[in-house]
Amino acid sequence: MNEYKEISFNGLWKNNPALVQLLGLCPLLAVSGSVVNALGLGLATLLVLVGSNISVSLIRNAVSDAVKLPAFVMIIASFTTCTELLMQAFTYELYQILGIFIPLIVTNCAILGRADAFACKNKLIPSILDGFAMGLGFMLVLVAIGAIREILGTGIIFGNMHLLFGEAARSWQISLFGENYKGFLIAILPPGAFLVTGLLIAVKNIIDAHMKKRAAAKSKSPATRSKRVRTTDNTA
Repeated sequence: MNEYKEISFNGLWKNNPALVQLLGLCPLLAVSGSVVNALGLGLATLLVLVGSNISVSLIRNAVSDAVKLPAFVMIIASFTTCTELLMQAFTYELYQILGIFIPLIVTNCAILGRADAFACKNKLIPSILDGFAMGLGFMLVLVAIGAIREILGTGIIFGNMHLLFGEAARSWQISLFGENYKGFLIAILPPGAFLVTGLLIAVKNIIDAHMKKRAAAKSKSPATRSKRVRTTDNTA
């Protein structure tokens, strides 16, 4: 159980692929202009990452070191193609918006890195959990960046969610600053993506430093010791 908690914590926070490893920055910065775009790419990446980790873990003892990297790339490409076809079938407009960044999931270093560093060395259940935690951590960062940029840039949030969830999601859009809000243009431009990403990394570093300081203070504090109570009477 402790092993599973550590794997989850690594993927979601300690070793987050977007904020710590700084992997997959091209799609992270390119399509994070809104929540729906970020969520669409995040879900696609999560699906590919979990699927590739499962497959790599299952064949880890049957593939030699000489061909394992080509085999991993083929597995990732297969799951990426399946994801691309699913998006074409069910979310075609969003697929067109995301464009080249869906097939580029094949080249995402976070996915190949987890296959080579974890899935090919561990059993099935830990590999599934690692893929899910890493994919979820990447998706949450994507959505956070998309939400901040969408709010600052347009004054709304959850716009065009019907592209992912159907017509019923048209009413999910929330206007935060009213119709007269002119928008903060730089937020929805590429420089805005760098600024917001840097801000999130800075916030994470501050939290990590605070947690480390608290842990150090706790380890230095004297342990509470119970006093010994005399239970015998030594008087003659």
